[in-house]
Amino acid sequence: MPGSNPPARGGLRALLCLGMVAGLATTGCTVGPTYHRKPQPAPAAWHDSLPPASAHVVDTTISAEWWTIFNDPTLTALEAEVARDNLDLKAASWRFAQSMAERRIASSAQFPHAEANASYARERASTNGILGLLGTMESREAGTVASGTQGFGPTALPGSVGNPSFNLPQYGMNASWEVDLWGHVRRQVEAATAAMRATEDMRRGLLVSLMAEAAQDYLDLRGVQARIVIVQRNIELAAHTLRLTTRRLEEGAATRMDVADASGQYEEFRSRLPVLQDQETHLINALSFLVAREPGALKQALGQGTDVPPVPDEIPAGLPSALAERRPDIRMAEERLHAATASIGVAIADFFPRVTLSGSLDVQALQFSGLGSWASRQYGFGPTATFPIFEGGRLTGQLRLRKAQQKEAAIALQRTVLKAWQEIDDAMADLSSAQNQRDRLAAAVAQNQLAVTTAQRQYTEGSAAFLNVLEMQDRLLDTQSRLIVANVAVSTAVTHLYRALGGGWESRYPLPPARKKKH
Repeated sequence: MPGSNPPARGGLRALLCLGMVAGLATTGCTVGPTYHRKPQPAPAAWHDSLPPASAHVVDTTISAEWWTIFNDPTLTALEAEVARDNLDLKAASWRFAQSMAERRIASSAQFPHAEANASYARERASTNGILGLLGTMESREAGTVASGTQGFGPTALPGSVGNPSFNLPQYGMNASWEVDLWGHVRRQVEAATAAMRATEDMRRGLLVSLMAEAAQDYLDLRGVQARIVIVQRNIELAAHTLRLTTRRLEEGAATRMDVADASGQYEEFRSRLPVLQDQETHLINALSFLVAREPGALKQALGQGTDVPPVPDEIPAGLPSALAERRPDIRMAEERLHAATASIGVAIADFFPRVTLSGSLDVQALQFSGLGSWASRQYGFGPTATFPIFEGGRLTGQLRLRKAQQKEAAIALQRTVLKAWQEIDDAMADLSSAQNQRDRLAAAVAQNQLAVTTAQRQYTEGSAAFLNVLEMQDRLLDTQSRLIVANVAVSTAVTHLYRALGGGWESRYPLPPARKKKH
């Protein structure tokens, strides 16, 4: 038909225009600074603040399950249970799921939005309304007005009745797409991705803390149980001394003061036992909480005391240069800096025009029978551009805010790295100090045991005062307890060291392969 060519040519021109705009979107620039991950400064070797002791740090690869260096199956099983059942860790996993959803929401702006719609309405036009300005072609009966061949207006139906009601069914679809000319959407997706990775590293950091906390509580528990055994042995020794003194009193070889002193020492040793048993209960309850179980649930599994797990002669610590990649809080600080940098690009893009392509295609008719006719179609499409003219300083203030947040994030990263080196150096110093103290206390215990044996023999032979025996026994119990505490301190220092090194999450939350290659 002759009249059909102009619309066809108009539609072709519109499609060409949309294609040009889409081409601009693919070649558009991305404003704002681009984040580049920089290697964090690291020393060539680990720094020992104190002279090395028997167990020393080596730069071999850290095992993801570092607690296995204690060679304690109970501790290994406990750590696996914490990683599986801890409630804080489960909550952190759901926070990570939320951040993934937020990233998906942000990335959806990169794609067109389309929706279908359908509606039906029973309507009536007002005779005295705006349609009253429109006339009708001719006066018709009321039944022909709603047929679609008669216009609306005051002459559609004479009198005060007005225009008749009519049906208005329609269906169609709408679509829109923001052309990302300046990288506004791309920077939003970049910031959301960095925030998601920061949340993931936060979860990893929580796991590192939980693994270290479980190991420390377990080591403390074994230390308390070992002290309980020592106190029980000394109670038995004090009971034996009391019986010996009582018998010597009956034989006239001892005084009532000797018996009173022996009885007082016996009761004093017994008084230490309830305090240690209370600490044992608290530690078992703490470990039960870490595995999301009721208080005392691990009493049967952990109630039988064993020796404090010793540390090996060599403690793998990895290379100093790998610290930033392994420690979750450093990785999280880097991702927060990345997100803050990308947010600057979003703020800059807000100063530029934004172009949106939109279109709609609907079918509308006054009769249901007309919904299948191609003549009932109506459509519209084209670009829409918005230009910021006056915002009252909002855009400038937002840009300044994002730049200030980036500066703060950069300082936070620097502080996190520096704090990590401090914690590692402190842990290494604690390890050396605890070992030196343990070695000295071990020698003191050996000498005190010899002194107790000698004093008891001399007292029995009548060549030494009973007070000397009591003094030696008190000193032995004190050094034995301190030796156990020192053993626990050595193992705990190793736990603190691995917590500072950021080890313990790789086996459960490994790095994506692409991210490993990036570094």
